[in-house]
Amino acid sequence: MTFARLWILGCFAAGTFGLAQTGSAGKANVQLKNSPEISSPAGYSHVAVVSGGKMVFLSGQVGLNKQGEMVGKDDFGAQVAQVFSNLKSALAAAGATPNDLIKLNYYVVGLNHDKLIAIRNVRDQFINKEHPPTSTLAGVQALFREDAMIEVEAVAVVP
Repeated sequence: MTFARLWILGCFAAGTFGLAQTGSAGKANVQLKNSPEISSPAGYSHVAVVSGGKMVFLSGQVGLNKQGEMVGKDDFGAQVAQVFSNLKSALAAAGATPNDLIKLNYYVVGLNHDKLIAIRNVRDQFINKEHPPTSTLAGVQALFREDAMIEVEAVAVVP
């Protein structure tokens, strides 16, 4: 029997339903689900169940470009775009794509509604909106550098 992992965001779900992304025999099987007992989320899933495949853990990405310079020091949207570009590059280095994501964790300095909308606008161009990964968003006081406004870490599963 292959291993199975279950991530539940903030709750234990008694029964789950949802659409599944399934692989062929011997490949990863990922089911992204939501419980009928929890409010239906917009843009993410409550549960990811993984059987088989290769798990890929990505370190938190910030708005640093290839030269190590922070983009948009006063432009949150520019940093969000760079973060997702960095995530895409990191996924590619592991043989993965944004469609392989099962978990995103966001850490945002000074989180407010405008920043949430900016994140969603970029994220929705990046993820599989029909099977969105699980997600956690936290407002934080500071990140590792004063000019970093957002950091996103991720988990993917590659068949």
